[in-house]
Amino acid sequence: MFDKILIANRGEIACRVIRTARRMGIRTVAVHSEADARAMHVEMADEAVCIGPAPVGESYLRGAAILEVAKRTGAQAIHPGYGFLSENAGFAAACAEAGVVFIGPPIEAIRVMGSKAESKRVMSQADVPLVPGYHGEAQDLETLAAEAERIGYPVLVKASAGGGGKGMRVVRAASEFADAVAGAKREAKAAFGDDSVLLEKYLGRPRHVEIQVFCDTHGNGVYLFERDCSIQRRHQKVIEEAPAPALPDDLRRRMGEAAVAAAKAVNYVGAGTVEFLYEDGGFYFIEMNTRLQVEHPVTEKITGQDLVEWQLRVAAGGTLPLMQDQLTRRGHAFEARLYAEDPQREFLPAIGKLVRLRPPAENEHVRVDTGVREGDEVTMFYDPMIAKLIVWDEDRDAALRRLRVALAAYEVVGVTTNVGFLGAIAGHPAFRAVEIDTGFIERHRADLLPPPAPVPDRGLAIAALSVLLRRNADARKARRAASDPWSPWLSASGWRLNDDNHHDLRLLDGDTPRSLTLHFRPDGYEIEVEGRPAIKAERVTLEGETLTATIDAVRTRATVVCQGLDLTILSDGAVWRLHLDDPTARAAEQEGGSGRLTAPMPGTVVRVLVEPGQTVEAGAPLMLLEAMKMEHTIKAPAAGTVSAVNFAAGDQVSEGVDLLVLDVAEGG
Repeated sequence: MFDKILIANRGEIACRVIRTARRMGIRTVAVHSEADARAMHVEMADEAVCIGPAPVGESYLRGAAILEVAKRTGAQAIHPGYGFLSENAGFAAACAEAGVVFIGPPIEAIRVMGSKAESKRVMSQADVPLVPGYHGEAQDLETLAAEAERIGYPVLVKASAGGGGKGMRVVRAASEFADAVAGAKREAKAAFGDDSVLLEKYLGRPRHVEIQVFCDTHGNGVYLFERDCSIQRRHQKVIEEAPAPALPDDLRRRMGEAAVAAAKAVNYVGAGTVEFLYEDGGFYFIEMNTRLQVEHPVTEKITGQDLVEWQLRVAAGGTLPLMQDQLTRRGHAFEARLYAEDPQREFLPAIGKLVRLRPPAENEHVRVDTGVREGDEVTMFYDPMIAKLIVWDEDRDAALRRLRVALAAYEVVGVTTNVGFLGAIAGHPAFRAVEIDTGFIERHRADLLPPPAPVPDRGLAIAALSVLLRRNADARKARRAASDPWSPWLSASGWRLNDDNHHDLRLLDGDTPRSLTLHFRPDGYEIEVEGRPAIKAERVTLEGETLTATIDAVRTRATVVCQGLDLTILSDGAVWRLHLDDPTARAAEQEGGSGRLTAPMPGTVVRVLVEPGQTVEAGAPLMLLEAMKMEHTIKAPAAGTVSAVNFAAGDQVSEGVDLLVLDVAEGG
């Protein structure tokens, strides 16, 4: 076994590998960018070395620099995690040349399975079932269009290299094909340095079922059962579970055996995942990921195995810890991926400081894999994952209840997250009933992403009580410091000369003003919200950011985080955001020109589709912006005339800058 390994990654997967290595008595070396100098994985490792500036091309993708660190620190092996260099055959070859063990499969297996087209050719020879498609080398539009006609629409255009939904387009008609291919090729080139694509028949309502396989250098190969990863948005997984529900046992076995056959066809070694689409009793190979998957914890929970330990033992030349007939599974597990992103804005990544980050308590049923802590920054440079929340119980219904409770307990303030969206999926009747496929989110979009609702009176009352109690605390400090500590003018108790003791507050719920009046009573408070019957609050306390009160006879506990005049209230899984109204500040913030179209996040302008003076209709595409390796279309919010285009193709833009100005037509 190794004495020291280097982890060529960052974030939660680097922390995950370090935990297992530490348990096994293996020392660890972390590499990091300048932006990650104080990151969690850096502080967890025994040693850490900076390898360059923040951009991944200047740090985490610098294979030569990483190998130099391994040589300098005496690391005998490199664990690549997932992403970055994990499926880079060139890096694996460089490791071999340097005499450092690459904790992954053989170079040729990475190369073959890294090409979706070539992997499908090999799988066809190994009698692994395939979706009808085109995986040829010819990439001219004429050939691709002819193949699409042969396959029959709808077809899926897919980058041959890489994954994660990048370089992928669904095309439903021949008239859309050319634009879809061009867009997929641009994304593929930007993300993977290879713009080749393949075509597949687009299945109507398939499930995404994948098999965890493991092979060693002694000819042994096993499958550690399956995972269902059907809940996806933009072809990226959101919630995964194991085992896949409602599958016949015979089908599970056949899929597992096919996956092992796929691995052995390329002389595979180590951890890998063979992904299938499943529909109407048939299953079809789509790709193999030659690394540890993001969702591997659900397999660990149902098998009781540590897959990172398996990786280390196999890479060190050992045999698989267990053979197929020794592997068992128990119970059911879910994983939910918590991201800093805005589901209401097409899941655009969010950046900012994690002002508050409190996960649910971990125990045998709840596990949290993360690479960030409270106070850390989510930046534009890296994947915006905050954590993976994993839950387990004896059956699917029980595990799903635990997932809903754990999501409701997760507190994140400072960045917009998808926690509420995940909770909506976990609570959806169709999800509970296993009515799932890869189109689940789009089909139930109206339920999962309803328009933002006004903050309820209860949330307003909690916010108002928090503001008042904080003012009381500040007033007490002022009295202690004042020359006349008993002056009523320094009191925040609501005292009024010849008047009822009360406080008037005005909160902004988005752009909507909400008015409240708090009346002091001997046993607590009465809160009037916009003239409605008063809410009664008793036994109100505020300790730090936790407010406890009995509101209309119901005991309530909520977290209220203040950032200047901004208030974030977290209560029973709900998140409400309010702003303490300051008319002067609000007037200063008013922006003119509703036709100004701003960048939703930092990125690069790919194409400008209009020019000044051009008339456009509502919804017309105006500009393509690439951000986080995905293309985003800036569309006209209303009919009008383009009066200014502020950037050209290739320009870098910051979040919030004005990209274009649109003079909105009257009535538009």
